[in-house]
Amino acid sequence: MRRYILAFALLLTAPLAAFGAGGHGPELQEADIDLKDQASLQRGAKYFVNYCMGCHSLKYMRYNRMAQDLGIPDDELRRSLILGDAKPGDVMTNSLRPEDGVKWFGTEIPDLTLVTRWRSPDWVYSYLKAYYLDDSRPYGVNNLVFPDVGMPHPFVHLQGLQQPVFAEGHLAEGEAGHVIGVELVEPGQLTPEEYDTMVLDLTNFLTYVGEPYKLERRSLGLYVLLFLGLMFILAYFLKKEYWRDIH
Repeated sequence: MRRYILAFALLLTAPLAAFGAGGHGPELQEADIDLKDQASLQRGAKYFVNYCMGCHSLKYMRYNRMAQDLGIPDDELRRSLILGDAKPGDVMTNSLRPEDGVKWFGTEIPDLTLVTRWRSPDWVYSYLKAYYLDDSRPYGVNNLVFPDVGMPHPFVHLQGLQQPVFAEGHLAEGEAGHVIGVELVEPGQLTPEEYDTMVLDLTNFLTYVGEPYKLERRSLGLYVLLFLGLMFILAYFLKKEYWRDIH
């Protein structure tokens, strides 16, 4: 019987072991997300609209909902964050057609509303810092976190140019080594510290967009747990009183 139990346990854990063994790629940098930092969220919203929204959309988020949550005045929303003839009640989409994405980048350009949910904030933060020069790619850049990425570096003028760092080893002539890191070789308009802050603000904003109710849900969850704890105490003493004469 014990053999069957052991075999069943191994069968259940095999997919997890395979997943862990197949986890190739660099170690992600930790994004210090703070959804209570409205200033960071506001900056992230501006970065997204100005640098990302030409291609990527947030089709599950409305402009006025975002402005209300982030404390953005209506006049600033209309002046700085709404592009074209969109209205505050519209969802945050663009006019880019799916077939244009396939034509220009080889694939449809994804909506980013849930990117930090199906990737993770750490992944997005690390990805935006991991572009490096690669002449073999169509746009001259590659990415350490997302190898052979089709998207050009959207912040190259801000971050600057990075070159790959290869693993040590004996390589045949003309053979490229395994990229294990990147290093800055030509500074951009921002210092590395300023660029890190910018990327963190953008990641913070995308994390908010993926789950706008997260802070409210956590707060509500605490109250629910406190309520259940109180009800448990009342139910315990009620049970003791009810069964007192029987026992």
